[in-house]
Amino acid sequence: MATINGLLAPATAAYPEDIVRATLRLSLVYWTSMFVADSVLGYFIHIDPIESAPLKFVLFGAGAVMTYGMSLLLFRLRRLSFTRKALLCFLMTAVTAPVFTAVDFFNYMLCQYPKPVSFDPVYSGYMLIEGASMLFGWSCLFVALLYHFEVRERERRLSAIREEALTTQMRALRYQVNPHFLFNTLNSIAALIEGGAASRAERMVLSLSSFMRTTLSLDPMHDLPLADELTLQEEYLAIERERFSDRMSFRIEVPRAVRGALVPSLILQPLIENAIKHGVGATSGPVEIVLAARRDGERLHISLENDMPPERGSRQTPVGMGIGLRNVAERLTLRFQGDGRLSSGPIAPGRYRVSIDLPWRQACPD
Repeated sequence: MATINGLLAPATAAYPEDIVRATLRLSLVYWTSMFVADSVLGYFIHIDPIESAPLKFVLFGAGAVMTYGMSLLLFRLRRLSFTRKALLCFLMTAVTAPVFTAVDFFNYMLCQYPKPVSFDPVYSGYMLIEGASMLFGWSCLFVALLYHFEVRERERRLSAIREEALTTQMRALRYQVNPHFLFNTLNSIAALIEGGAASRAERMVLSLSSFMRTTLSLDPMHDLPLADELTLQEEYLAIERERFSDRMSFRIEVPRAVRGALVPSLILQPLIENAIKHGVGATSGPVEIVLAARRDGERLHISLENDMPPERGSRQTPVGMGIGLRNVAERLTLRFQGDGRLSSGPIAPGRYRVSIDLPWRQACPD
């Protein structure tokens, strides 16, 4: 939990440059607005806005410098609680408002020089209230700006954490396929060696090595063109043909225009593995497996049909097949946020079909 909290806490150097730029822009807009508003109000009490403009320029310029200093202090103490931030804003206002009033008075003295200027407590009181209002208003605005950046930084970090968690979950789901396949293949290699078919066993070892090297290097969040996914499955089928070359026929019906569609890497392997295990491995006769794909508008449909014993095909999901199909369904749900679906079931006695429906996405041409 400490690690997660550390990731969620705003980093001290993650976004200060953005805050500096935002503060400068906001300060320019804020004090320009105050300048215009004060000039308009002065006009209604018979103060010439043109004549008073130089004095106000100096006064509000001094105010901008003070608020920038206040902003620096608030930024350094940004980890304080909200209550303490509010107290700090009151304290800074109490210190800077008299300074603001003094700047106004001495500035007016310089403008009237060499005429003597007497201190007017009523006017100075009004200036003190006006200065305190503007300075405290800026403090509140800057605190809101700080919270805005903190929330945005937390959202960015949470997004990164969610993406990492999703990648980890996708990787775990994908790797559930490999141990089962590896176990079956090693058993077949052992059986070939015991039967004296050393050359076939050697071919299976080489094919297994090539397949595992390829699959383990793939990123589970990386999509492949369907043509590349089919090439990967050909490597897998080369291993299975060594086991069932006399009884298994595999046919691919994928138009060239569809082969450029993007699909999650190794999404077909558990489907083909199930078809071989529950079709070819469960019967002594020939078994046909057909992989087809088509585009339907903005959707990609992939189906895999296989022969299987009628008593197994009559079940909605044959015993032992649910893990592989659930794995694929979970990967589709995670990868496409509910926009990818898997369906399965018998379509005729002794015939089973698994279908995948996902968004159509075209691979970029080289």
